[in-house]
Amino acid sequence: MRKFMIVVYDTPECMNALRFAERRAASTGGGVVMLYIIAPEEFQHWIGVGERMRAEAREAAEERLSALADEMQGLGGVRPEIVIREGVAREEVLGQIKDDAEIGVLVLGAGTSGDGPGPLVSALAGRMAGDLTVPVTVVPGSMTLEQIDAVC
Repeated sequence: MRKFMIVVYDTPECMNALRFAERRAASTGGGVVMLYIIAPEEFQHWIGVGERMRAEAREAAEERLSALADEMQGLGGVRPEIVIREGVAREEVLGQIKDDAEIGVLVLGAGTSGDGPGPLVSALAGRMAGDLTVPVTVVPGSMTLEQIDAVC
């Protein structure tokens, strides 16, 4: 089964990427992988404090992903696979694609600010595109849910 992988962040463009991946998976009989990455710099404190922060970050990630998974399943019946990794975002994305041979498409949401599409989109669809083994679909952050539905 071909899987569409998205990287989950707390941004509006992430929701567009989620919707696109869910709709494409539903229409093609595929699956969805929701990848949440916890940045390592969040734990650069004393060992005890760092471990507590790591546990809290993981718990928050699990809660967010669970809520999104329920929402996605309610939209189109696709129950996504949930993956949480710790590290540098672009390296963890490449690592997850390497670890899961069924991932066939990476779906990213592009930001709408004047600063460009976002650091992950810039890195993976630009400088690091040659390192990817799957195609990248970039969903514009300015698309409405209706527009996304129309192209899927």
